[in-house]
Amino acid sequence: MTNSVERADYAVVLSDLKSRVRAARFSAQRRANTELVHLYWRIGKTLVERGETAVWGSGILEQLAKDLRTEFPEMKGFSVTNLKYMRQLATAWTSEEDFGQQLADQLPWGHLMLLLGRLDHQDERAWYAQQSVAHGWSRNVLEHHVRTQAITRFEAAPTNFTQILEPTDSDLAQQIVKDPYVLDFLRVDSDANERDIELALVDHIIRTLQELGSGFSFVGRQVHFDVDGDDFYVDLLFFHVEQLRYVVVELKTGKFRPEHAGQLGFYVALVDDKLRRPQHAPTVGLLLVTGKNDSVVRYALAGSKAPVAIASYDLLPAREKASLPSEEQLAQALRPLTADSPEVE
Repeated sequence: MTNSVERADYAVVLSDLKSRVRAARFSAQRRANTELVHLYWRIGKTLVERGETAVWGSGILEQLAKDLRTEFPEMKGFSVTNLKYMRQLATAWTSEEDFGQQLADQLPWGHLMLLLGRLDHQDERAWYAQQSVAHGWSRNVLEHHVRTQAITRFEAAPTNFTQILEPTDSDLAQQIVKDPYVLDFLRVDSDANERDIELALVDHIIRTLQELGSGFSFVGRQVHFDVDGDDFYVDLLFFHVEQLRYVVVELKTGKFRPEHAGQLGFYVALVDDKLRRPQHAPTVGLLLVTGKNDSVVRYALAGSKAPVAIASYDLLPAREKASLPSEEQLAQALRPLTADSPEVE
C-alpha cells in the first residue's frame, strides 16, 4: 500500500470482508442451533412414544443418559435433566412443524428450558418464543419478561396514538409501551421520591433498558432546555433506535392527574422541535405513575394534542405484591398484641 487512497480502499474491503465473515458465522451458528434443538425434539418425541407403551422410569433415563454420553463424549447435552426437558419439549410442541412455525427452533436450548420450566401454558410459551426471536432477547432478558408477566403488559398502556399519529406510525409506537412497568430491580422503598427513583433508574440503566424493551437507548436524565430564558428539565430521555424516535419519560410518585398529561405533552413538543431530525419519527411521551383512574386517563388523553401513553409502575411484581399482607391485615394481626400490652406512661 503506497498511498492513502490504497489504504482507504483496503480499509473498505477489510471492513466488508469482516462483515461477511461475521454474517456467515452467525448464520452457521443459527443453523447448527436449529439442527441441535430439532434433534432434542426428536429425542423427546421418542421418549414420549416409548413412555406410552412401556415403563420408562428414571432408572432407564439414567442408563440412556450414560450410554449417550459414552457414545458422544464431545456433546454435553445428554444429562438426565436434559432428557426430561427434551421429553417435555415434545409434549409442549406436539408436532415438529409447529415447533418450527412458532419460531421456537430458533431459540438456544437454555431459552427453551426456561420456557418449559417456568410456564405451564403452551400459548404463553409460543408468545415468549416469538417475542424472544423477534427482539433478540438474551436469556436474562427473557427470564425478566417471564418473571414480570410481560405477556399481560406489552402494548397494554392507554395512549392517544391512534388520534395523533398516522395509522402505521401509531401501530409502531403502541408496540413500545406497556402497562404496568415493573421496577423491582431498583431496590428502593415504595415511598421514595421521584428524584431518588430517577437516580436509581440511571444507576441500573441496563436493567431499566431491559424493562423498557428492545431498541431503547438512554440519552440523559434531567435534560435541560432553555425556552427564551425559561429553564425546563425532562426527567428521562430515550431514543428508540429501531423506530428512530425520541421517547420522553416523566415519572410521578402519586396518582395520575390531568395536568400531568399537559406537562408531558409540553416536553414532547419541546423535544420534537429542538432535537427531532427530518428522518426521525414523531416524538412520543410516556408518563409513569403509581396509580391511575382509567376514566380520568381516557379524558386526559382525549384532550391532549401530543402523542402520549400513561402507564403505572410497580416496585414489586404483582405476584410478590399479592403475597404481602395488606395494611389492614397487618393492623388486624397486631391488634391482639397492642391490646394485651401495658400502657406506656
